[in-house]
Amino acid sequence: MEQQIYKGKLTQFHWLKIAKKAELTKNTFSLEFEIPENLQENFKFEAGQFVSVKFQAHGKDVINDYSMTSAPYEKKICLGIKVNSSEGATAQLFKNYNEGDEILVSEPNGRFTMVSKPSEFRTIVAFAAGIGITPILSHFKNILHNEPRTRLFLFFGNKNSEELIYRDMLDNLARKCGERLQIFYFFSQEKTADQFFYGRLDDRKLNLIINQILHLDDTDEESTIWDAVDEVLICGKGEMIKTLANACYHHGIPKKNIHFELFEEYNDDIYPLEKEFPLIENVEVEFRMLGKEYHTELPDNKEKILQQLLVQNFQVPYSCKSGICGSCECILEEGEVELLENEYLTEKEEAHGHILACMSIAKTKKIKLNFDLI
Repeated sequence: MEQQIYKGKLTQFHWLKIAKKAELTKNTFSLEFEIPENLQENFKFEAGQFVSVKFQAHGKDVINDYSMTSAPYEKKICLGIKVNSSEGATAQLFKNYNEGDEILVSEPNGRFTMVSKPSEFRTIVAFAAGIGITPILSHFKNILHNEPRTRLFLFFGNKNSEELIYRDMLDNLARKCGERLQIFYFFSQEKTADQFFYGRLDDRKLNLIINQILHLDDTDEESTIWDAVDEVLICGKGEMIKTLANACYHHGIPKKNIHFELFEEYNDDIYPLEKEFPLIENVEVEFRMLGKEYHTELPDNKEKILQQLLVQNFQVPYSCKSGICGSCECILEEGEVELLENEYLTEKEEAHGHILACMSIAKTKKIKLNFDLI
């Protein structure tokens, strides 16, 4: 039995049985789902993706997104989940659902993904904080399995060693693939023997990492390891992502090679606005959403379209407001906009008129949008 559920977009959910449940730390746990033979195709996924889980909490239906720690070659769906509050919905998921129970799980989604390049020599650096390790773990397992020439560096921040999730799994990967994987743990609220590993992962720490860890390159005496970095993965809270993404960019990594995933709503831009636009006042906006037509007027184009529609109390779908999650994806049917940043849409989708309302500035007096994507 399956259900189509609206969560910004119509999403396909299926009933899956919980095969394994394990408490990892005092505030994190894992779930593994049994995928029946008839749903194997539906639950194929790429490293870095997530699923949505629909469950009951305090008598209400809740839909939360959780990243997978499993890699595609493992052919199973494993989630790492953090309980932020003893009264929150996720605490109810941990308390009320056990092995053998069935629960609604969406088909895999998300674009915190990379193209696999098994024949190339690549260097990939990842930064994770707390539960942000989950999609990074999926990526690293997948890369180590499929890309024999790729080397990986992980910089993993936590408050203290007690909250360090998946340490055994990470250490085992490092022992098994020591020549290709190096892992460095940082603690913000626990003193370390080496002061270098004390503190948050931020721009200052990145400078130290580049100069003291990613400096000498045994494969090329003319350059540093940082010079050879092909891709950067960042997963954590918004401020961490913003700080590290900008620091990586200013240290020479192109924006298109910096990939990030948010674990909470974030309302700020990741990169600073670098363009100025002619002022347009009284912008007429028509849009279609859930089969209904709406019409409104924005005072001007000083702010992005989504943010202005939300101020007017329209229930437009969104999650991050930072161009990452894709919840506010829509089709521009009339008018022009400037898409400031885009970590979600493909070139083909942009060519077909798809935009992200949270990252779009109106450039014409009238625009027409379709959030139903049809």
